[in-house]
Amino acid sequence: MNNLNLEIFEQLVNLHAVAGHEKSVRQFMKQELSKYSDEIIQDKLGSIFGVKKGLDKPIIMIAGHMDEVGAMVTAITDRGFIKMIPIGGLNPEVMLSQNVLVNVGKERFVPGVVGAVPPHITKGEEHKSLSFDDLLLDVGADSKDHAQELGLEIGQQITFMNQYYFSADGKKIVSKAWDNRFGCGMALEVLRELQTMDHPNTVIAGGTVQEEVGLRGATTASQMVEPDLFIAIDVSPIGDFLSKDHPRAFGTLGKGFLVRFYDPRCIMNPALKAYFEQLAHQNKIPYQQFLAFGGTDAAAAQYAGSGTLSTTVGLPGRYIHSNATMVHVDDMLAVKKMVLAVVKDFDSKRLMALHNA
Repeated sequence: MNNLNLEIFEQLVNLHAVAGHEKSVRQFMKQELSKYSDEIIQDKLGSIFGVKKGLDKPIIMIAGHMDEVGAMVTAITDRGFIKMIPIGGLNPEVMLSQNVLVNVGKERFVPGVVGAVPPHITKGEEHKSLSFDDLLLDVGADSKDHAQELGLEIGQQITFMNQYYFSADGKKIVSKAWDNRFGCGMALEVLRELQTMDHPNTVIAGGTVQEEVGLRGATTASQMVEPDLFIAIDVSPIGDFLSKDHPRAFGTLGKGFLVRFYDPRCIMNPALKAYFEQLAHQNKIPYQQFLAFGGTDAAAAQYAGSGTLSTTVGLPGRYIHSNATMVHVDDMLAVKKMVLAVVKDFDSKRLMALHNA
């Protein structure tokens, strides 16, 4: 329980998959899930899960999401430049001057750079806010025909080139796609631990599709399973680099997992919150209170069946929805310990107590 297979996480973040294009991640997840699961299930949108049966009836569903933020090709100009739209919440400033990859099919990627206009050209011009309409992706094509010869087509996905590395102290990792290949990797970690651990539940763990564009995979997957408890494992945008009095300065790197007591679409059940905090104290797992301003798959899953206990176990992340999110290994371990603590403790009696609280 005190170790992480960081190689799996690195392999996951190095894959390329925006919403609707999760095939490569799904194939990887299926390969790994098959090592630890009694069976594998998949919904018709493409979300995939491994099933590990325990000693009692409650069903715990644990989900990361397979998609990352990125962009999509919408047009090719006569001079060979690429126009694009964001897929997921992505500020246009994040794209500027970035090296990206266009997936042109058959496991082939065309590299390019999102052009930045030098100050020599803009000197004296009025500054204006940047939008995606202002951005041009340059793949080195000399014309529209040339770009098409290179394999470029409308509808292709665009993702960041990755630069995965550890910080100098060896405790933090910077990468694209922590949001949310971390949750996918953690689902695999949990199933791996359950190979040698008795538990009173059926655990269904894996990855959803299209979270970044409206929690679509979690909607269908949770309806397919109708779990008693749904845990979204996701990376949340902490503000420990902001001033302490900033209204969004919630969360600190290295201080434990996040108890997401509120987000605009999922308010954590008070009894469930008290239960999680009690378990964390009992198991000496560090945690932090977190006020969120976005949503996770937990929001969609709470509507499964006649209503599902649903919440998020969050990993603190600096600079999410960019090509360089920073996470802390200690927080990753805290998430793992907390989810496993719930799996070991949660049974029919606990479920009834929470429903009656």
